[in-house]
Amino acid sequence: MSHESRMPLGVGLIGLGHHGSRYAKHLLHDLPEARLAAVCRRRAEQGNGLSDGATVPCYSDYHELIADPGVEAVVVVTPPTLNRDICISVALAKKALLVEKPLATTAEEARAILRAAQGSSQVMMTAQTLRFDAAVIALRERQAQVGALQYLSLASRMEPHAISEQEWGFGGRGCVLETGIHLLDLVRLLTEDEVDTVSCEMDSVPPAGAERRMLGRLTTRRGLICLVDVSRVTSGRIGRVELIGHEGQLSADWCGQRVTRVSARHGAGDWQTVAAPTVLSTLRAFVRSVRENLPPPITIEDGKRAVEIAEACYASAGQGGRAITVEYR
Repeated sequence: MSHESRMPLGVGLIGLGHHGSRYAKHLLHDLPEARLAAVCRRRAEQGNGLSDGATVPCYSDYHELIADPGVEAVVVVTPPTLNRDICISVALAKKALLVEKPLATTAEEARAILRAAQGSSQVMMTAQTLRFDAAVIALRERQAQVGALQYLSLASRMEPHAISEQEWGFGGRGCVLETGIHLLDLVRLLTEDEVDTVSCEMDSVPPAGAERRMLGRLTTRRGLICLVDVSRVTSGRIGRVELIGHEGQLSADWCGQRVTRVSARHGAGDWQTVAAPTVLSTLRAFVRSVRENLPPPITIEDGKRAVEIAEACYASAGQGGRAITVEYR
């Protein structure tokens, strides 16, 4: 291996809000194979905002960060309404890209990002961080123990937040894109199938207002039913997925970091998992893909398909819960 190939990957970070700061922390302290080469924030005149006083160039214009010769790869952690233009600019600059979920707020924007990514010849990855959760990983390792899947049940419930729709950056859409996108991605991952139709109800249907609750029934192409419950209406948090199979049931709780099994054949099982920072795992997988020129574990296509499923959910809720076929393009 050459000396050059061992040099830390220069990463530019666009977005230094609450979530973006997590990426910055890991890039500064936990990834020797990468270095934080530059950051971009709206108020660059106030400094880079890094709590430990790290000396890192700070830009207010993301075009300048992308053009920085020290930036070899770009991580985008911005409100998703901004993702399309930023991601296309990264692709045109022929630099690697990691973009936080959701990939976009609409299916058309997600498709535009994919088209640009396809023409870039660079590693392009969607940060669906829940795939790296310890409980989800443990669930997947034991999934065969329940036999052929009969149906799935997934839930993500969180407390309301006080951010206004104008500040939120989700284009007037709510919890389905914010947290439910994780579940829509997990359906594809766990079933190894594509969602064919959706039937959903919401407490409010955009653009009338951002939804805070969604109950959905997703059917895969092979006919598997997946029940999805997403909300931001109550105190406390629940995050879980249940696999109901021919030979038993398996569930993962990523808030409580526990996996349980109920099975007449295999007996009961209960495993505590050890939480690890999913952002760090996501970054590590991305950097490895870039440095070793490997396909990313989560593609822009994966991110696009999750948004396309969400798009169908909104269409179904807007038509009173009528079953809608997901359009993949």
